[in-house]
Amino acid sequence: MIRLRLGHLLLDRDMKLKELAERTGIAVNNLSILKTNKARAIRFSTLDLLCKVLQCTPGELIEFFPGEEKPDMADEPLEEAVKPDE
Repeated sequence: MIRLRLGHLLLDRDMKLKELAERTGIAVNNLSILKTNKARAIRFSTLDLLCKVLQCTPGELIEFFPGEEKPDMADEPLEEAVKPDE
């Protein structure tokens, strides 16, 4: 399972979600989905922007837990779990 550490990074930087939204141009509701790990995907452009504003690397933002799966994705075919940019 892959999780974003967005909440931890914001806390470390004493930054609120609203400030991150203002600095990135990403809507607060979309950032909230990322922060609560409810996102099914993230674009590289979004990841790049978050890393630039938070001054971090993708490895600091993303955690990988081998063997763990999100319950709602356990039986989902790979083609549906990974959607190309539209």
